[in-house]
Amino acid sequence: MKTMVSPSLLAADFANLKGDIDMINRSEADWLHCDVMDGTFVPNISFGFPVMEAVKKICVKPLDVHFMIQKPERYVAQTARLGAMMMSVHYEACTHLDRTIHEIHEAGMQAGVVLNPSTPVSMLEDVIEEADMVLLMSVNPGFGGQKFIENTIAKVQRLRRMIEASGSHALIEVDGGVNGETAPRLVEAGVDVLVSGSYVFGAKDPEDRIRGLKRLTK
Repeated sequence: MKTMVSPSLLAADFANLKGDIDMINRSEADWLHCDVMDGTFVPNISFGFPVMEAVKKICVKPLDVHFMIQKPERYVAQTARLGAMMMSVHYEACTHLDRTIHEIHEAGMQAGVVLNPSTPVSMLEDVIEEADMVLLMSVNPGFGGQKFIENTIAKVQRLRRMIEASGSHALIEVDGGVNGETAPRLVEAGVDVLVSGSYVFGAKDPEDRIRGLKRLTK
């Protein structure tokens, strides 16, 4: 199975956003990853629905929306109206995670659950069969360009064992510090979807960079 790639919109050139989206459309990227930050759950503010609505009009790839916000369940209906394929919410931000997963499904989207670096995968034992994807943060969320946290490799391996033991079909996605050195190791450990920001958008040939990530196999 080829690795899936979801380039991170956060690293795009917002002064030339249409140009970067056109590049994504031409490329072999599977999804477009959208990081929504509220300045409360994480120490930064990124973009919201007006930007994503504009992007959706010109992006042919499915939107992989990652909410780094408090009470993300308030935006399930609006995210569904946007036309997002995946809505991912943080375990740490959801008091009633099982309910939120079901609300996302009922709205017609796939449901992802996100874990911060300090949250163990064992916290997902009771919802892993309901989740369509688990996103492991390999940096502390809030800013792009951070250094990859090495423990993520072992965490991916633990999550892969949990998924296989439970019979879940959840994909494993990793976001943070994904580059030419870390990506092969992540895929070997069991990652299905790579989120990459500056490594893709900062390249001289972003389409070739995406193509290289796509060629990684387990």
